[in-house]
Amino acid sequence: MDMRNRSKGTRVAVTKVCFVLAILFALMTTAVYAGRGDKVGTAAAQELLIPVCAQSIALGGSSLATVTGIEAMYWNPAGLVRAAAKTNAMFSHMSYFSNIAVDYGAVSANVPDIASFGISLKSISVGNIPVTTADYPDGTGEIASPAFVVMSGAVSRFVTDHIACGISCNVIMENMEKVSSTGVAFSFGIQYIGLGGVDGLSLGATVDNVGPPMTYDGDGLLRQGQVDDVLRPETMYKIQAASNDLPSAINVGLGYRAAITEKEQLLLTTQFQNNNYSDDEYKFGAEFVYNRLLSLRAGYSLVSQSDYTDYVYGLSAGLGIAVCFQGMDISFDYAYRTARYFDGNQVLSLGIGF
Repeated sequence: MDMRNRSKGTRVAVTKVCFVLAILFALMTTAVYAGRGDKVGTAAAQELLIPVCAQSIALGGSSLATVTGIEAMYWNPAGLVRAAAKTNAMFSHMSYFSNIAVDYGAVSANVPDIASFGISLKSISVGNIPVTTADYPDGTGEIASPAFVVMSGAVSRFVTDHIACGISCNVIMENMEKVSSTGVAFSFGIQYIGLGGVDGLSLGATVDNVGPPMTYDGDGLLRQGQVDDVLRPETMYKIQAASNDLPSAINVGLGYRAAITEKEQLLLTTQFQNNNYSDDEYKFGAEFVYNRLLSLRAGYSLVSQSDYTDYVYGLSAGLGIAVCFQGMDISFDYAYRTARYFDGNQVLSLGIGF
């Protein structure tokens, strides 16, 4: 009787998984042409799309269903509550394009039986840029130092034993030569652990970067002129800048972690990203973990359109080392992401939990 019940339970679990996979596949195939490649580069706050943390970048950005702890604040805020330690901190540095640096820092804490909370700061350093104008194409002698900063706060909690949800609020601050803009964006996420009763199988979903349009303002929009049909001397007028929407996206992903031996584990991840201001993307990743000490990772991403010669990214890879020292969990991760037309991105991350 027990064997028959167990076999029946297994068939039911497999049926549920196949049903969910069929729904996900249908959603992905029907949304293949839903991306807006014709709107690339027209959204505001592009710094929201710059990824952080080496572990998920090495997986090709496909960790939506499996990411946990403080790293989840960017990728899926639902995973924040699944941190192994009660208090965590992370620091990450990326060498981006053309000597642009992306620095990220975050801290989080778990309040038992309530929720997990986290705050983070992402800063994009462009460096000094000579100011040029139509009258002075070789430069005016002035130097501009653009600054792009995203401050985030996130909260996450378990709804049931298997379902976690989370929300993050991102405050965007951009400052360029005599103009600036401030905006706010929200992201919502959910993770289902043990999908269909299958241990190790997880489902994740997010809605990212939802918020009001952003508009630039400042002295850089002032122009001297004279209105023809008004009896007044030449004076300064401000140009009304157009507003731009945020680069919103919907993500759905699956992940499966399997034990190969007592000391070896294999993680497989996949994700579909429907973008409002660029082509849709498919992302895949794999991670091999030995003795919870050494992790080897690889990933790949591609766009949904058949002609993706202009897509910048593709292969990614990395490794991680995790140790316990005097009661603290310390992790060091490295990732490399190839980039078309540019040098590849290199990412270093340091995580501490206690």
